Amino acid sequence: MDRKVEQSQKWLGKIANIAIVLTALAGITVMQSDRQLGGLSVDGQNGASASGAPAISLSELQEQEALRLQLAKVSPTFGFDNLIADWTFLKFIQYFGDSEVRSQTGYALNTPYFDIITMRDPRWVDIYPFLSTAISYYLGKPEVAIPMMDRGTDALSPQIDPQAWRVWRFKGLDQFLLLGDIPGAIRSHEMAADWALGTGDPRIAPLLRQTAEFLKQDPDSTFIRFQAWSSVYYEATDPLVRERAKSALLSLGSRMEQGEDGNVRFFLPSEPVKK
Repeated sequence: MDRKVEQSQKWLGKIANIAIVLTALAGITVMQSDRQLGGLSVDGQNGASASGAPAISLSELQEQEALRLQLAKVSPTFGFDNLIADWTFLKFIQYFGDSEVRSQTGYALNTPYFDIITMRDPRWVDIYPFLSTAISYYLGKPEVAIPMMDRGTDALSPQIDPQAWRVWRFKGLDQFLLLGDIPGAIRSHEMAADWALGTGDPRIAPLLRQTAEFLKQDPDSTFIRFQAWSSVYYEATDPLVRERAKSALLSLGSRMEQGEDGNVRFFLPSEPVKK
């Protein structure tokens, strides 16, 4: 009798797990409805939908996507937090990459996308450069991006991911270049240096520590701003951010040279041009 009860419990457990997976997949299917790009259907741009129903304006489609994101934020994940974060990031890439539609609606949904991503998977180091680009630079809201980066620094450690120091680095750059928060930028670079000790690259930690020391001594120095904007330029994943960094570098008086390999390099007037 006990054996039968035990077998029944195992089967019930398997059925429950299958139900959870099916529920998650159903949620994904709903999120990826027909002819949607980043949650915004392209049908509404042509005056009528393919089914003949009245066209929906881009602003209405954006409102619908905002509601979907609000629902996704509060809905149970049944333990599939990483899956939800992955899918939300893919939706963000579609949304962000549709520059034609974004030119009409703006990028307001950048924030809720990354709110969900960093809430569901704060240990995902690779998304933080995109977060900085999308919110700090495109929306001009580093004060919104910083608390989301805090989710990463709170959840990560060098033992969890050797590249975790990068989250502190991006946070420090936003604090320094966009917020003017020098004490915060100093602490972020010191933490980045501490966490970078385990990366296997002996050059990283000293450079980060040097940046923190420069910020303590002379945060307005041309050299430290040159180094910071250079880092933004070379690590930028978006043309707008790269162009902003280029403009900032040139305004500091640096020279721009293109090497034989086609790569652009910047030099301060006191530096020799490297061939």
